[in-house]
Amino acid sequence: MSLANAAGMLAGFAVDAVLGDPRRRHPVAGFGRAATALERRLYRPDRVAGAAFTAVAVGVPVAVAVAASAATRRRPVARAVLVAAGTWAVLGGRTLRREAGQMAGALERADLPAARGRLSHLCGRDPSALDEPELARATVESVAENTSDAVVAPLFWGAVAGLPGLVGYRAVNTLDAMVGHRSARYARFGTAAARLDDLLNLVPSRLTAALTVAAAPVVDGERAETLRVWRRDGAEHPSPNAGHCESAMAGALGVRLGGRNLYFGRSEVRPFLGDGPKPVAFDIRRAARLSGTVGVAALALAAGTAAVVGLVARRGPAAGGGGRR
Repeated sequence: MSLANAAGMLAGFAVDAVLGDPRRRHPVAGFGRAATALERRLYRPDRVAGAAFTAVAVGVPVAVAVAASAATRRRPVARAVLVAAGTWAVLGGRTLRREAGQMAGALERADLPAARGRLSHLCGRDPSALDEPELARATVESVAENTSDAVVAPLFWGAVAGLPGLVGYRAVNTLDAMVGHRSARYARFGTAAARLDDLLNLVPSRLTAALTVAAAPVVDGERAETLRVWRRDGAEHPSPNAGHCESAMAGALGVRLGGRNLYFGRSEVRPFLGDGPKPVAFDIRRAARLSGTVGVAALALAAGTAAVVGLVARRGPAAGGGGRR
């Protein structure tokens, strides 16, 4: 059924590219509400409770996806429709690029209040004291990281495990956004979700960086320079994954990312990534264009891999038919 999975991912990506996220009754938002209700029942400030919460919150949707995949095992059209719907639900490429474009527009108009108001759509930093370069930096970093989280990683896991891979990855990534941050409430409870998210993004984040290197000329970047910055700075970030995406983006755009990030009630100092000036509004538009190109390349790899697996599986029994009986 890998051919049906490939067709479904292609269709779901196309729907996301045209429509973006559904404005109402988004399945991921519904999952978030269910996870919040589960958290209220299971929360305790320790890692065991957090692990149980993560296991249930991820295990239930994955089990449903496995059952749906089993039910459509001999129905390729139904399987393709399911995978298309799942792909559309878990991808966020068009919405990410749209939010980046709106931020760029606000900065180009020198409308800092509007730009600060939009930042919450992209990341969790406190925008109240941020100027144009810092708002632009936050946006470019968010575009870089979310190109992996919202596009490349779901497609990667869809190619690996079909519908359960799509659903399972999005569930883990959503839980990480909800409970995986370093706050007093979630310092221990969110550990399981954060570590699982790190694990699932190990390969996709590096694939995102590699595709960014390949696509750098789309924004007049140099592949050799992008690769150099990625190799030098990718592991400097405190996250095991985000630094790879952000450093490759910095190298492709010729800008410098990193520095002091202000959150609500705390601040973090991140290492500098890249060698150029701080980004401006125009660099946000370049980052969005590069993100779109990387997404198309990731789709080609994911759908191509699934299709090849499907073709090999089809030919396998026939290839063995000439053996001894």
